[in-house]
Amino acid sequence: MAETPIDLTLDAATLTAQLVDFPSESGTEKPLADAIETALRALPHLTVDRYGNNIVARTNLGRAERVILAGHIDTVPIADNVPSRLDEDGVLWGCGTCDMKSGVAVQLRIAATVPAPNRDLTFVFYDNEEVAADLNGLKHVSEEHPEWLAGDFAVLLEPTDGEVEGGCQGTLRVLLTTKGERAHSARGWMGSNAIHAAAPILAKLAAYEPRHPVIDGLEYREGLNAVGISGGVAGNVIPDACVVSVNFRYAPDRSEEEAIAHVREVFADCGVEEFVVDDHSPGALPGLSHPAAAAFIEAVGGTAHPKYGWTDVSRFSALGVPAVNYGPGNPHLAHRRDERVETAKILKGEERLRSWLTG
Repeated sequence: MAETPIDLTLDAATLTAQLVDFPSESGTEKPLADAIETALRALPHLTVDRYGNNIVARTNLGRAERVILAGHIDTVPIADNVPSRLDEDGVLWGCGTCDMKSGVAVQLRIAATVPAPNRDLTFVFYDNEEVAADLNGLKHVSEEHPEWLAGDFAVLLEPTDGEVEGGCQGTLRVLLTTKGERAHSARGWMGSNAIHAAAPILAKLAAYEPRHPVIDGLEYREGLNAVGISGGVAGNVIPDACVVSVNFRYAPDRSEEEAIAHVREVFADCGVEEFVVDDHSPGALPGLSHPAAAAFIEAVGGTAHPKYGWTDVSRFSALGVPAVNYGPGNPHLAHRRDERVETAKILKGEERLRSWLTG
């Protein structure tokens, strides 16, 4: 696990192993950020900027389009899975192999080996993606240096198992509170049960029919679900308050305001006395109709799919940059103790991106 200089002459699979052997749990990314900055500054065709532990490198060739390749350099806490290990089947094991140092390795290889791409390129390496949103490095860069993120199209190399996933859905969590009046449970008629008053909310959720809108040829699937419920005072007390936590996963054709308005409308007649937005991250349009996106999908092959979960492509969408997710890792293996990635998929991802950017 020695913090040696990053070797950009390595293929992307071998480079992934080197990156995994740089421990970089969220909040401890500085050594890896330092190594990435040093490696990129040695490339004469790039200009390099740094903000905190976030590195942005760019070509400036005057091309008609600019594409952003982005990835986070932090991982979840290590679970006895560093240093990395390559098995006889060509599978690389270790913390971050899937999410998302394999994607970062592909970015670095493209930065090093494609000095004259057919589109200008911006490479973004950012910290603190795996923790609270207010710590997210891409968020900080977008707020302090939005000009660094200017572009026509972006690819976030989050794990997608080598398939293109367009945009992402928004996620909204609201807290719906019903009120009652406390009383002794032996004389329940003298009070008003707030938990019982939540029944219309649950009934509305059970009957809810979500939209399946098609955007850029991708069918998104919205969902409105209770994810928590709390209430009760003691075993012999009629409760005077109940809170139902509801999560709305919504397609990227809705704005943040439209998503909130929709949820308010759904529960308008349910006796909700307090409606609190507890968490909200907007979606991102896939932008597959953009010429750069069409060329990207043709180059990497396969069929584009919608991204049902939320990713940082949303931050690019907020800046007016359409974005997709595309990375070699399998998202089902992310954050696991047995996290791993097929090296063949890393090499294929590197090859396909190079073909797109040089063809």
